[in-house]
Amino acid sequence: MDLIKVLLLFGVGTIAGLMNVMAGGGSSLTLPALIFMGLDGAMANGTNRIALVFQNVSAVMSFRKRKFQQYQRSLQLSLMTLPGAILGALVAIKISDVWFQRILSIVLIGIVISMFFPTKKDQYETSAEGQKTWVIYPVMFGIGFYGGFIQVGVGFIFMAALYHILKLDLVYVNMHKVFIILIYMIPTLLIFLATGNVNWVFGLCLAAGNAFGGWWGAHFSVKGGEKIIRSTLAAAILIMAAKLLGLS
Repeated sequence: MDLIKVLLLFGVGTIAGLMNVMAGGGSSLTLPALIFMGLDGAMANGTNRIALVFQNVSAVMSFRKRKFQQYQRSLQLSLMTLPGAILGALVAIKISDVWFQRILSIVLIGIVISMFFPTKKDQYETSAEGQKTWVIYPVMFGIGFYGGFIQVGVGFIFMAALYHILKLDLVYVNMHKVFIILIYMIPTLLIFLATGNVNWVFGLCLAAGNAFGGWWGAHFSVKGGEKIIRSTLAAAILIMAAKLLGLS
């Protein structure tokens, strides 16, 4: 693989790592980038998960260094998500490449549209511990299925669930989110690996960028940064989605 592709994957991975840890949506860049480099949908989906494992290991370590950790609670939430994620990955390897790209395109367009809707300032009394409710169980299973299947934008969904349902402080939302994704990403990666849907060279180049971006994403999240990157990437994502749909 030539140097330009290495640098491109590292750069895309860095931006994706920042986005994923601080909010979500980084896979809306990495999946299309891998497809444009010649990988089919299932191969891109599996290869992307190498980067996500490295990214979230780096982010968990970064949060730990900054004294933000609740491993017992994070593990409980992860176990709620795990069955759905495994089921979603099994579905993903069975779907045709054409349908995968169509679904990915629709998801990408939905993410871009959502960027332009104003967000309300909720007045929740949030905390580091949050609250407990049975509703979180089916919700986490469903989010796990989506994450195992396509992953794109799952960070936004986790943030919404942990913030609105559990009333967790947003920094702790991000801290739990990266731990949860790390845990379910390992078995889903193994499923793609066992079916021959992983390109290690592309994946490790991307992983280096994701890990770098993930480390700094955790740092900026703790420091209060969260809304960088969005609108400047919207046009690029729309172009990628249009290409996947064959519109350009």
